Amino acid sequence: MSETHSVFLHLGQRLNQIIVGQSNLIQQFLVALLAGGHVILEGVPGTGKTLLVKVLAQLIQADFRRIQLTPDVLPSDITGTNIFDLNSRSFTLKKGPVFTEVLLADEINRTPPKTQAALLEAMEEAQVTLDGESLPLPDLFWVTATQNPLEFEGTYPLPEAQLDRFLFKLVVDYPDRAAEKQMLLNRQAGFAARRVDISNLKPAATVAEILQARQAVKEVKVSEAIVDYLLALIGTSRQSPDLTLGASPRAAGAWLQTSQAAAWLAGRDFVTPDDIKTVASPLLRHRLILKPEAMLDGLQIDAVIASVINQVPVPR
Repeated sequence: MSETHSVFLHLGQRLNQIIVGQSNLIQQFLVALLAGGHVILEGVPGTGKTLLVKVLAQLIQADFRRIQLTPDVLPSDITGTNIFDLNSRSFTLKKGPVFTEVLLADEINRTPPKTQAALLEAMEEAQVTLDGESLPLPDLFWVTATQNPLEFEGTYPLPEAQLDRFLFKLVVDYPDRAAEKQMLLNRQAGFAARRVDISNLKPAATVAEILQARQAVKEVKVSEAIVDYLLALIGTSRQSPDLTLGASPRAAGAWLQTSQAAAWLAGRDFVTPDDIKTVASPLLRHRLILKPEAMLDGLQIDAVIASVINQVPVPR
């Protein structure tokens, strides 16, 4: 565990050197990678969402593809299709960009539901079915989708059932003043975000090491007291007067899994209540539904999550 863990610590350090001022976001991003769950990155343009995914893929030496999702993108543009060759008089499979290890789905809420469903099916099943044939996706297959929280015209918001396919929803905030100053200094020194794919980035890990770390995460111990604490939090969310929909059984399983990943990343082989709390907001903010009156009162979903956590006593 120690050797693989040190690899992840080094990976985090390298990411923080390039993506300045987003240490908490990077920590949560790595937890999702460890847990093997897909991620939504929500933030205004220019906050480094695309850069983060591109840099991570390069640092772990993974195959990387990017899909710019627009209203005219078809399901076959993502999954691929069989093309008839007139010369050989046979069909040839042309695989789509989904056949990769790290996939960036840019502006997922700009593409129609049918296209969204094609991507989400691949995420859920880790395979693509073309003309009745099931084709497996790579072992690492990991999707990060981005969306802009400010633009609503011409968008197709993901339904709750489809949002639930994503493990985390991470909000990308503006960096603080010191971090933004460092970004400007880096730019003056010659760093160009648009050329990161050809930059001289030395690898920090391998895909095999990522998969090995995922296996190590499964060995992290969870006591019965922690399980009871987690179930109490789940039950409290379902009884919240501010929520129409509380946490589902799928959310409970994901919460336990990501808590193990957070504990492993912190260098422990057991889960603590702090691990449960650390992953609560990114895990739940896209799964819980506020009541209309709560939204009219200006209540934010993260505040409700914090309230749920505060209501449940921490086990000793």
